[in-house]
Amino acid sequence: MSTGVGMSACCLSGTIASGTPKGREETIGGLPTYVAEPADGSKAKTIVVLSDVFGWQLPNTRLAADTYSSALGCTVYLPDLHSGTSLPADFLNAVEPPLSVQAKLTTLDKAKNTATVAATLGPWLISHREAVSRPIIEGFIRQVKTIPGTNKVGALGFCWGGRYALLAAGGGGEGLVDAAVAAHPSLLAVPGDLEGISKPVSVALGDRDGLVDAGTRGGIQDALAKKTDVEHEMRVYEGMIHGFALRGDWSSEAEKRAMDEVTSQGVEWFGKYLA
Repeated sequence: MSTGVGMSACCLSGTIASGTPKGREETIGGLPTYVAEPADGSKAKTIVVLSDVFGWQLPNTRLAADTYSSALGCTVYLPDLHSGTSLPADFLNAVEPPLSVQAKLTTLDKAKNTATVAATLGPWLISHREAVSRPIIEGFIRQVKTIPGTNKVGALGFCWGGRYALLAAGGGGEGLVDAAVAAHPSLLAVPGDLEGISKPVSVALGDRDGLVDAGTRGGIQDALAKKTDVEHEMRVYEGMIHGFALRGDWSSEAEKRAMDEVTSQGVEWFGKYLA
């Protein structure tokens, strides 16, 4: 079972977060990187954020890095994994607005959205296919592990980056990180990408995710259940669509609550397995 090779418009849905990121930018392993760190600069616990298709400059992702750093007292790295070619943030609202607005879309509006996604996202995914992106991601994680003071390292992935967080935990290769959290991972090959997992993994999905249907969720659950020697969990959030953990609608109480809960899920997981 697999989610396939394409993404629907829901991969591009969501809203831009308010707030000002508090971290800084530097170059690590040749990649521009947003860094959020505690006041004492501790790197004993470190998290590498693997972004969605909107990349390292999206305010939502930077604010998430700040939140994890503050909550865990850890250093968080958010690298540019797309070589400056992440999809622009204004594409979020242009392609698919929040659920409250979606309900008012006409059939023509939806057709236009689908055509826009196909024309934009298809070529992007080819340019950033696994053969190109995985070496960049794994190279960056290896570089981070050489930074003085670094002890345990976790991978936090959203959407496009969610799959690579699971792969970094051993799925399809060596366990590069000590723990991984994947929020609505896309393009996940089930069960193949999960069979090699050797480090603790936590997965968050929405039950209205257009990229991960009920059958695929069941396949993920079954694959993880076979990992009897590895700590794992999968939580499904009622009424949530793809991208909810990072790009939910803050004006919706249900979506805000889900964003808070999925953040707590990740913080608790890393708090336990990066200790």
